[in-house]
Amino acid sequence: MAGKIDARLAELGITLPTPMAPVANYVPYVITGNIVVISGQIPAVGGKVATTGKVGPGGLSAEEGAAQARQCFINVLSHLKIACGGDLDRVEQVIRLGGFIAAPAEFSQHALVMNGASNLAVEVFGDAGRHARTTVGVPSLPLDVPVEVEGMFRIA
Repeated sequence: MAGKIDARLAELGITLPTPMAPVANYVPYVITGNIVVISGQIPAVGGKVATTGKVGPGGLSAEEGAAQARQCFINVLSHLKIACGGDLDRVEQVIRLGGFIAAPAEFSQHALVMNGASNLAVEVFGDAGRHARTTVGVPSLPLDVPVEVEGMFRIA
């Protein structure tokens, strides 16, 4: 039987993908006590990088970047579901999201891009999805992706 969060994902038209394997020497998540930390996730679809490049002049718009951040958060949720033994109803709080936006120095709309992930966190988890956040502009990201999102969650 699907839980409350699975039902909410279905309402939003989201099917969680099979998580992409790590691309380097790290694990996709670590659990310590009742905290789950999910490693940075990229905008992959079907196990392959969906979009490459940078956000900003000559690249993706802030809105397109936000769509990529949303996909990153969907991939975070895929790993989180595994960490929760398949039951996302165990998530009590989205504690923190971290976002990395590959963009040129003159780009300043990083927060709008990261809202793609943050807004989805609230859509999925309601008030428990409200979180602390850091958003950082960087010159490049692994595999030339435009956005990477990591997360920290409190679980039951």
